[in-house]
Amino acid sequence: MDTALMLPPRPDERWTFAKQLGVDTAVVRFWGVEGEWWDYDTLMQTTSRFEDHGFDLDVVEDRPPMEKTVLGKEGRDEEIEAVKQLLRNMGRLDIDVYSWVWTELPLGVIRTSDSLPGRGGSKRIGYDHKWMEQAADHPEADITEEELWDNLAYFLDEVVPVAEEAGVKMALHPDDPPLSPVRGVPRIVTSLEDYERILDLYDSPNHGVNFCQGNFGAMEVDTEEAIEALAEKIHFVHFRDVEGTPDSFAETWHDDGPTDMLSTMQTYADVGFDGPVRPDHVPRMVGEEDREETMAGYTDMGRLFAVGYMKGLLEAVEE
Repeated sequence: MDTALMLPPRPDERWTFAKQLGVDTAVVRFWGVEGEWWDYDTLMQTTSRFEDHGFDLDVVEDRPPMEKTVLGKEGRDEEIEAVKQLLRNMGRLDIDVYSWVWTELPLGVIRTSDSLPGRGGSKRIGYDHKWMEQAADHPEADITEEELWDNLAYFLDEVVPVAEEAGVKMALHPDDPPLSPVRGVPRIVTSLEDYERILDLYDSPNHGVNFCQGNFGAMEVDTEEAIEALAEKIHFVHFRDVEGTPDSFAETWHDDGPTDMLSTMQTYADVGFDGPVRPDHVPRMVGEEDREETMAGYTDMGRLFAVGYMKGLLEAVEE
């Protein structure tokens, strides 16, 4: 397994942190890049830039627009062509994994708090469904689960053959929170059973899973059993933990949640997973008040702690 970090497409302090931590596997999100970043030139320049600084770019964790695709609206074929272009360009540049989402659209990742008290006064992010129950229905709340499943099958039939040809592994992230419906919109990637059905829609070694431990923990399944069940399909791991239920949960420090993190790391090794693992969603620590513009869960100091913790777990697993 390779400890990885999500990094912007251009060097900044986060690149320096990564190198000082001994992390040389990059996951990119195209923060601050205007236009069609999935074209060859942008991806090529990004890949070569990482290589120039001693990183291997293994994962693209950003997505061309896909809301029309998810909702089955006019214009979805043009959106799907952009995904195909991305996959072909990733293949040309030897970028292994594309992390994508489905019914996270149109609502996105939802958190109802970014300041839950944590250890030593740190601030954690969390979700409480009561706030969504009080919200108005989303404008797309009239879509049905059956339509979402049909649209997903259409998408997979179009793109998985391209991923196979390009040699790119598609890794589907769960809905976050793993709950349905939210503001009247059904979500269909909320359980282990959903994943098994989705993987059966198009059986391919290139169609697999971004195993987000926090989401599987919130699903209230045995995380290690879920790793074993999906073992051959896990292409990428988000290493994090939560406490609570799908309706009400809080992100935890990596070493302070209910999951036995050493045991999960051992389970990945036991099932033969050898891909990128990145820390996800960390608390905001003292002294990070100047990072208020940073996406909740992605401040730096907690990630430094998480990487050190993960490296220790990996050393213990490898002994």
